[in-house]
Amino acid sequence: MSKRPSILAFSGSTRRGSFNDLLVRVAAREAQTHGVPVTMIRLSDFPLPLYDSDLETEHGIPDAGFELKKLMQSHQGFLIASPEYNSSLSAVLKNVIDWASRREEGEARLSCFDAKVVGLLSAAPGKLGGLRGLTHVRSILSSMGCLVIPEQMALAAAHLAFDDQGRLKDEAMQHGVAAVAAGVAELLKKLY
Repeated sequence: MSKRPSILAFSGSTRRGSFNDLLVRVAAREAQTHGVPVTMIRLSDFPLPLYDSDLETEHGIPDAGFELKKLMQSHQGFLIASPEYNSSLSAVLKNVIDWASRREEGEARLSCFDAKVVGLLSAAPGKLGGLRGLTHVRSILSSMGCLVIPEQMALAAAHLAFDDQGRLKDEAMQHGVAAVAAGVAELLKKLY
C-alpha cells in the first residue's frame, strides 16, 4: 500500500464551544506533528435526520450523509472526541455511525469503517471525563471492523482544562492527548 494515509478528526458534539471540539483540535494538531495530514470537520456541517430505514428506502442516503460517507471513506484514520450523555455516546455520533454504515450499490460492506485506525477521546466537566461513554464507542466501532487503538484520553473537569487559545493547561493531559494522536498517526504510517 503506497497511498499516503490521512486522518479525519471530529467530535460527537454539535454544541458551540464544545469541550470535545476543543479536545479533538488539540489531538489533530498533535497528529500533524507526526507527518500525517488531518482534516477537521464539525458534524453540525452535515445535518442528518434520525436514521429511519423507511426514509432511506424512499429517499436514499441524505446528501449530507453521502458527503460525510465520502469523507470517511477517503481517510484511513479517525480521531473522535465523544461527549458522554447518560453514560454513553451522543445521539449525534450514533446517528452519524448509523447513516455511514448504510451500504450503497457496488460498495463494500461497512466501507467507512473497515480497517480504519481510530483514536478515542472524551471531555466532560465531571470527574471521569466521559470515560464510560468511550467504552460504548469502542465497542461499536470495533464490531464494525475499526482498529481502535488501546490508548484513549478522558479529560475530566474540561470546563477548567483549556486556556483562551484552546490549548490544554495541564502538561500531563497534553501528553495523554499526544499519546492518542501519535498512536493513530504512527500505526497509519506502518500500515501505509
